[in-house]
Amino acid sequence: MTDQYLTTVLEEAERVAEYHDQVAQSTDHPEHEYLRYAVLRLLEGEADEMSVDVPQIDGVTVGYGDDESMFDSWGDDVEWWDDASPREECTRFRIFYPDEYETVPRIIVDVMATLGAWRVWAGSAAACGSYDHRERREVHYLWSEGHPVEDLLQDRLHGPAAVAPDGGRTGDVRDRMIVTEHANQHGELEPRTRRAVDEEMAVSLLEKGGRYEVQSASGSWYEVDVISESCTCPDWRKRTPEGGCKHLRRVDHEIKQGRVPRPDGRLPSNS
Repeated sequence: MTDQYLTTVLEEAERVAEYHDQVAQSTDHPEHEYLRYAVLRLLEGEADEMSVDVPQIDGVTVGYGDDESMFDSWGDDVEWWDDASPREECTRFRIFYPDEYETVPRIIVDVMATLGAWRVWAGSAAACGSYDHRERREVHYLWSEGHPVEDLLQDRLHGPAAVAPDGGRTGDVRDRMIVTEHANQHGELEPRTRRAVDEEMAVSLLEKGGRYEVQSASGSWYEVDVISESCTCPDWRKRTPEGGCKHLRRVDHEIKQGRVPRPDGRLPSNS
């Protein structure tokens, strides 16, 4: 596994989990689904907010599926499995690129190495599946379910249990020092906390007793209850992350910064 694009792949997988969680609705391995869809988005140029510059190649298309299922559908029509027999619980990536490249483009090699996948076949694009294969080549990678990179993503999604230096849990705004735009520790925050601090959100007190309304950067509105520590967003309802979703963390942050009334309705002391 290479570290060059590891953070970028994991960050994009986090965004997939937050904004495209439907890709994992029918699976027992959601991290596997989030990661392979993240790779598709990175290589096809659909990802945004990347922490490093990922070179883009026009004409790259990524397809993937269960290796045994592909074999059941196309085993007699193509030569792929002559080099590597179908594997159980394994994803096969079919990555298409323009045939002007004499070798597999470096960005494909690096991103797939980051994922921990291994190359099993390369050649002219085969005429099967639902892709436009004209003047293209393809390369195949296999990637097993349960790969250690899935554990890395799970830790990022659900938050580590390590105790922060200030005595609170890492990523929990309620129990840590207030983070400002200029704080030295900002870059070390757990991803949900970092998004809670950085993203554009509008927070207002909805009702005394700790109920707040949050408008996210996407324009969606969510109701946060800081007393019961809950939120109406999909992230909280489906995953209940330790330390709270980004909306709950943002409300806590705004309260501690004195930007919104406290749960009892009192105005900030600095107003």
